Amino acid sequence: MAENKKSFVLYCDLIHTIEQLTNEQAGYLFKHILRYVNDQNPEAENVITKIAFEPIKQQLKRDLQKYEQIRERNSANARKRWDATASDRIPNDAKNADNVNDTDNVNDNDISKKRFTPPTKEEINLEFPGFDAERFIDFYSSKGWMVGKNKMKDWKASVRTWLRSSEQKTELAAPKYKKATL
Repeated sequence: MAENKKSFVLYCDLIHTIEQLTNEQAGYLFKHILRYVNDQNPEAENVITKIAFEPIKQQLKRDLQKYEQIRERNSANARKRWDATASDRIPNDAKNADNVNDTDNVNDNDISKKRFTPPTKEEINLEFPGFDAERFIDFYSSKGWMVGKNKMKDWKASVRTWLRSSEQKTELAAPKYKKATL
C-alpha cells in the first residue's frame, strides 16, 4: 500500500464472490485483505481465500497505480503554480525590495495617488457655498463613499456632478409656458 494512504476501495460487485463463501471463509478473506493493504504480506490460510483474493489483489494494485499517478500529477501542478507565482512575491535583489518605511512624494494636484478621505461639512461649504453638504454627506456615507461600484476618489467632482444633475432636474420640472394667442 502507498505510504500514508489511509483508505482503499472495495467494489460493490465483490458481493457476488462473497455470497459464495461461508461466513467463516468470508471473515478469513476480509482479514486477509486488511493485512494486505496494511503491508503485512499475508499468506493465504487456505486455497479458497487465495483464489477469492487474487482478483481483489489485482484491482487493489490497479487502484494504487492510479492513485500514484494522480498524486504525482497533482504534485507537479502544485509545483508549477508555486513556481509561476512565488517568483512574483520574492524580490530579486534587496535594492528593489518593498520597505514598510517607504514614503511616496505626492503632489496636491495628483489626486489619483492620494488616499481618499471623506469631506467634512465645513470643507464642502467652503468650496461650494449654499450647497446642501449635509445631504451629500448623508447620501454617500450610506453608500460607503462608493460611486457605482467604485470607491470615490474626488469628492469635489462628485459635488459638481451632483449640482449639474440637480440643475437638469430643475429645468425638466419647470413648467413651459406657451405663447398666448390673441
